[in-house]
Amino acid sequence: MTLIHLKTSYLEKFVHSQEAEQMRPLVEAANQELREGTGVGHDFRGWLDLPANYDHDEFKRIQAAAAKIKADSDVLICIGIGGSYLGAQAAIEFLHSSFPLQSNLPEVVFCGNSLSGTYLHDLITWLGDRDFSLNVISKSGTTTETSIAFRILKRLLVKKYGEKGAAERVYATTDRERGALKTEADAAGYECFVIPDDLGGRFSVLSAVGLLPIAVAGGDIEALMQGAAEARRDYADLSLTDSPYAYAVMRNILYRKGFVTELLENFEPNLRMLGEWWKQLMGESEGKDEKGIFPASANLTTDLHSLGQYIQQGRRNLMETMLWVKHPAADQTIPADAENLDQLNFLAGKTMNYVNEQAFQGVVLAHTDGGVPVMTLELPDTSEQTLGYVIYFFELAVGISGYLNGINPFNQPGVEAYKRNMFGLLGKPGYEDLHADLQKRLQD
Repeated sequence: MTLIHLKTSYLEKFVHSQEAEQMRPLVEAANQELREGTGVGHDFRGWLDLPANYDHDEFKRIQAAAAKIKADSDVLICIGIGGSYLGAQAAIEFLHSSFPLQSNLPEVVFCGNSLSGTYLHDLITWLGDRDFSLNVISKSGTTTETSIAFRILKRLLVKKYGEKGAAERVYATTDRERGALKTEADAAGYECFVIPDDLGGRFSVLSAVGLLPIAVAGGDIEALMQGAAEARRDYADLSLTDSPYAYAVMRNILYRKGFVTELLENFEPNLRMLGEWWKQLMGESEGKDEKGIFPASANLTTDLHSLGQYIQQGRRNLMETMLWVKHPAADQTIPADAENLDQLNFLAGKTMNYVNEQAFQGVVLAHTDGGVPVMTLELPDTSEQTLGYVIYFFELAVGISGYLNGINPFNQPGVEAYKRNMFGLLGKPGYEDLHADLQKRLQD
């Protein structure tokens, strides 16, 4: 029996009963390509067996490094962009209180994911005189956003601890053998962790990329991997009900009917960053060859007061996948009030989670009636086991979904276009001709 449950019965007015079964030969072919490595992008399927085949020796080093950081640092600054930070931040928010609590754990913060000088200035100001360590995450070591932040923060680290002390507080997650960051790490003596060659960044959260910051924040990374391993076992066989295969099939059927935007929605604020991680996973995997579902996210019921009108009565090109946590981490009981000016006494004695659940059910019915296809994915709780399971669910789903749509779900050729223009405008050596051309275009 699976840990999480996909419900597709609300799709009855949008997907005919026989359509999913008619897709079975295509799903079987896609699954065979994925499992046997005969499909495009097959060199980047390391995530498929990672929950069972990860490097156990490195895993122990990650746990030891996390223990050291907990002992000597008030703050761990993770420097990375895209898949180098989204999964870790999503996991930390998923697993922890919405507000920082007094504890003996370091605070894990993220930077190197934008080019905002204001953000980095504010981070340094906030850091003050706290003891800190750096986890720089980049396969190449030349990613512009990450490299600039690392250069600035490294200087601050050296100023505070000296060259030797600083080197003991830098943890580099990078390529096993090559690249600018690997070269620097070897020369300076940073402890290194590996981004495997067969993992794209958006599939890397269950590697050292995500595991070190998650462990520093107090997450049980053994339970996280166990949850992913359980999903790997449960989804080894193809099923078109309550599975990533069913999710991939329904998304593709709806996409072909004109539902080209998918909203991933949650009813718990600590799932907000999970939506950000999901957007990269889906968007970077499927958005190519002028095809693909556009991924967006919303936080409910919050965003019903801003997006709800559009979802209910706007263009009918939306589908929704709603995440529901069956047993949230905590609850509050609504008290009675003698004056009842807010007219809420009809809810006295009930819990906020009960009210939230009725809102969830009401939204599903209202949006379905309004012409929006809705799927729901029920999570039992916000534990590490559940999170590992959910991560694997979506990774497998997007692999199958990409092959169903006839694209390579494991590359991302389009992300280099803005970098090339940026380097040209900045005058990076080797981009001189492009610099002149772009300047002319901007002036015209």
